[in-house]
Amino acid sequence: MRRIDELFTKRPSLGYRKMTAILRREFGLVNRKRILRLMRVMGLEALYCKPNTSKADAANKVYPYLLKDLAITAANQVWATDITYIRLQKGFVYLVAVMDWHSRYVVSWRLSANMEVGFCTEALEEALQSGKNPGIFNSDQGSQFTSNAFVAILTEAGILVSMDGKGSYRDNIFVERLWRTVKYEEVYLKEYTSLDEAQSHIAEYFEFYNNGRPHQALAYKTPAEVYFSMNCILRLPKKLPMGMMDNSYA
Repeated sequence: MRRIDELFTKRPSLGYRKMTAILRREFGLVNRKRILRLMRVMGLEALYCKPNTSKADAANKVYPYLLKDLAITAANQVWATDITYIRLQKGFVYLVAVMDWHSRYVVSWRLSANMEVGFCTEALEEALQSGKNPGIFNSDQGSQFTSNAFVAILTEAGILVSMDGKGSYRDNIFVERLWRTVKYEEVYLKEYTSLDEAQSHIAEYFEFYNNGRPHQALAYKTPAEVYFSMNCILRLPKKLPMGMMDNSYA
């Protein structure tokens, strides 16, 4: 699973068949069904344009993708989210983050030992507590994000819901880039022994990522500098919550 994570982070177009072929070169005999099962446990699916031959779960509504050809010109115009696999020394956990597309600012995040929807709704609720609601919120079609519990938070806040086309790698590309950055600059350099240790180190990294790491695409400003600039689209309550400008993490 550690090697699958490394290969997929570098080449997210790898499906389980090509993944199996690569791992057989490295490790010898590897069962293809086992690789498929492990990738499903890790929440990995090859990202590339392909025909949508699968049917959505009838229990959960799938919303259309609203970002095609949309110019993203200000903070809080679009937020996006995704889940990624984080390896531990023994075992693994899952990381979800809410990111502002324009500034690349990580508004909130959570770690979880399982893929239940709870840690995703907690991250979303924390992000919305800032008082800076986005106009559009984009996610993939994962069961966590199509769940009634998650979507209801967005619709009740008057936020438009957007979902990636299934298997389309560019629809949530900024979050995919975030995962590569987090893993190469933090996760792969450490050996977390527990969820708590991962929590502590990832909190430190996101503090640096938001406030200390210049981005070439942002004219070498940090995400926080762009996010909190006067160009933000703000939907503020009448009274600002205490500590709104603080960087609080899970």
